[in-house]
Amino acid sequence: MKKFKLGYAPTRRFTFSAEDAYKYKVLIRNKMESFGLDMDIVDLEGMNEEGLLYDDHIQADQIAERFKRENVDAVFFPHCNFGTEDTVARVGKALGKPVLLWGPRDEAPLEDGMRLRDTQCGLFATGKVLRRFNVPFTYITNSRVNDPVFERGFTNFISAANVVRQFNKLRILQIGPRPASFWTMICNEGELLERFGIEIHPITLVDIQLATKKIEKGNSSELAAAIDYIKAHLDYSEVTEEDIRRIAALKVAMKQYAVSTGCTAIAIQCWSSLQDAMGIMPCLANAILTDEQIPVTCETDIHGAITSVMVQAAALNQVPTFFADLTIRHPENPNGELLFHCGNFPVSLSVEDKPKLKKHFLFDSHAPGTHESQIRGGNMTLARFDGDHGEYQMFLGKAKGIEGPYTRGSWVWVEVNDWPLWEEKLVKGPYVHHAVGIHANVIPSLYEACQYIPGLKADPVDPTEQEIQAWLRGSKL
Repeated sequence: MKKFKLGYAPTRRFTFSAEDAYKYKVLIRNKMESFGLDMDIVDLEGMNEEGLLYDDHIQADQIAERFKRENVDAVFFPHCNFGTEDTVARVGKALGKPVLLWGPRDEAPLEDGMRLRDTQCGLFATGKVLRRFNVPFTYITNSRVNDPVFERGFTNFISAANVVRQFNKLRILQIGPRPASFWTMICNEGELLERFGIEIHPITLVDIQLATKKIEKGNSSELAAAIDYIKAHLDYSEVTEEDIRRIAALKVAMKQYAVSTGCTAIAIQCWSSLQDAMGIMPCLANAILTDEQIPVTCETDIHGAITSVMVQAAALNQVPTFFADLTIRHPENPNGELLFHCGNFPVSLSVEDKPKLKKHFLFDSHAPGTHESQIRGGNMTLARFDGDHGEYQMFLGKAKGIEGPYTRGSWVWVEVNDWPLWEEKLVKGPYVHHAVGIHANVIPSLYEACQYIPGLKADPVDPTEQEIQAWLRGSKL
């Protein structure tokens, strides 16, 4: 995936200090670069003597053209003084990308009573004009360059914009239909395409079976690397060398299909036809791919795959997700819940140095391919993109790992603020028993991303919407 690109369009107005505006253009650029985010910055240098946006709509066309040519993913309009609100709005409208609006806090007036920048006043003006142009935007509280609220708001915006850019080009590899008994996994493929531009690329279980057999019989470097990974990271004493080779071949086949079709996530019918046809379970293959930032969801959960891409994008693709069933309540903790699946959680999250590669413990075939381990606890985000009747929402909540009784498969016990509230929201929908977890606080960025995705409403349970907004304004800093 290409590196994130940010359009940097610092702006000033002719009636205020051009010298101070130029100074702040440099200060803000240096501060952005100090945050250590993996991104390229496309600026306005060379377009005029100052590298600032301050002219009329002619310059707006030129700036928009540069940003389009560079294929920026978002644009930042720091107001280095009052700013030129009409040109900002024209550029934002022409691009159709997430927009960040902010300005550095003004100093006191000079001894003669003159003011150099009036940045805050300009932000009021630009916010209104962006609304007139129907340009959604993110706003950071007027603050000093070195204030923590600027760093918090800026990094959260980049995360949110990364969600938007990956959501807007989503294509999901669907391997097989949903299991017949899983009506919860019904989704509207046509509506996902029409409303969000999300493409589904379906293949059959026969396709993946034939591809796996071909790879299994060969001696590719990809197959050798997958086998080496399994042997290095798992206790495989309960399965055969043939099992390992076939599981590794399945992982390679799935990845090759995803890459060749331009898919960034996979939804697979993980039972029961696959183990009957191939003699293995796909759980470990799913786990390894998810660790490699190609998340795989079980039971052909298309909405779960969408969620997985959004959640890992919110973490700037630095942390793996895990795809879980919400299963049973904790036997002692009224706000505790078991997050579980058969063996698909990323190996890197395991609390054991070498989790066990085992045969499946539920199905009669007892086919090999699951890896069983508790994963680490700590603070997590749980999320779910889902919808029905033409309405889509994004469930958002925070959880933390707790102690609980042993179970089979991949698992972790978590505690939330008010499980009966969560349970009611999940049952009454539009959600199901699947959720995506990640060991990161990505709730504010997912919340912010939803405003740039028409037809998707954020549905936070903890923190509340008001608490998220307060956090973005700088609370608890």
